[in-house]
Amino acid sequence: MSDPNLTTLGEMIKAFYHENHRDGAIDEQKILDAWKNVVGDFINSHTLKTSIKNGVLYVKVDADSLKNELLYAKSMLIKKLNSKAENEILKDIVII
Repeated sequence: MSDPNLTTLGEMIKAFYHENHRDGAIDEQKILDAWKNVVGDFINSHTLKTSIKNGVLYVKVDADSLKNELLYAKSMLIKKLNSKAENEILKDIVII
């Protein structure tokens, strides 16, 4: 029999992020984790760094030609990544 006063670890983590005004941090991490799955192994292997700030995904790549390809696919990438997070977190992607 479970105690109704017990809290799950997941609930505690969500409460921690909420109390620290970081409700979107879990969704942001889902997006960062989904990057490889969405773009594939080749593009992921040329991705040097990813980060999210204020709804913008910053992606640093090691080739200018790849940067151009990603810029063309930006709106599709935003849709796919937001769908992985099950939330509209991303507003834009900046390719560096």
